[in-house]
Amino acid sequence: MRITRNSLLKNQHSGAHATQEHLPLSYFLLVFVLSIPFWLIGGKKLPLPMRLPASSFMWVNPLLAATLLTFRAEGRDRVKSLLKKAVDYRKIRGSAWYLAMLLVMPFIYFASYGIMRAVELPLPKTVKFPAYRAPLLFLMFFLPAMSEELGWSGYAIDPLQRRWNALKASIVVGVVWQIWHIVPDLQAEHSPSWIAWHSLYSVALRVLIVWNYNNSGKSVFAAALVHTMDNVSWSLFPNDGSHLDPRVTAVVAWIAAAAVIAGWGPKTLAHYRYARANR
Repeated sequence: MRITRNSLLKNQHSGAHATQEHLPLSYFLLVFVLSIPFWLIGGKKLPLPMRLPASSFMWVNPLLAATLLTFRAEGRDRVKSLLKKAVDYRKIRGSAWYLAMLLVMPFIYFASYGIMRAVELPLPKTVKFPAYRAPLLFLMFFLPAMSEELGWSGYAIDPLQRRWNALKASIVVGVVWQIWHIVPDLQAEHSPSWIAWHSLYSVALRVLIVWNYNNSGKSVFAAALVHTMDNVSWSLFPNDGSHLDPRVTAVVAWIAAAAVIAGWGPKTLAHYRYARANR
């Protein structure tokens, strides 16, 4: 059998593509394995917003897993390329997407607060809204968000988008992402009902993160901004997130996600369907 240069290159490309397509499963498993020590010591309460337990420091593991698998499969240079995604903000075109990254999550929490007041769900009598803390919270949450998104967005999401589509990939990563958070949620003494509703919220959030990621030239920096603003908004919710009702935030987040899916389409979440009609 004669092997031509073109056929060899084709086979090499197909093999590399197949390897990359199968990497997310190994990645997900490694993230969970690396997180076991954090879960074991995670019951200790720390003076952090949102009653976060010690296990919340497992945010290092998505990046660590991505780094280890990238180094094993493709070497040091590819690890450098992965880490450079942390500063790929030049991919973001136009201020409109910065507004989406910075304001969508605060809007969801603000709308949730308004709904909770309207239907008289439990809220503190004295509402603390220390907006001056927002910059400090942003700085505190940005590094963990970036570490996570270098894994979830910078490593795992694209092979899944190639295999299925943007929406299905978002749901898969969102489900895995939330399962990964269940142990810390339990250690933070949240009820099973709270965790179930928050799980629905997390999947919708992942759809919104991928929407921003795909529309910003697949910028991990963009994904980390959305992730950061979610944590900041939660921390500013009265009081320090203690009265957050995930039933409300889940519904509001899915309304936002549904609008994104309807407008940009489930295949890519990046092609606005009504762009020509508005010209």
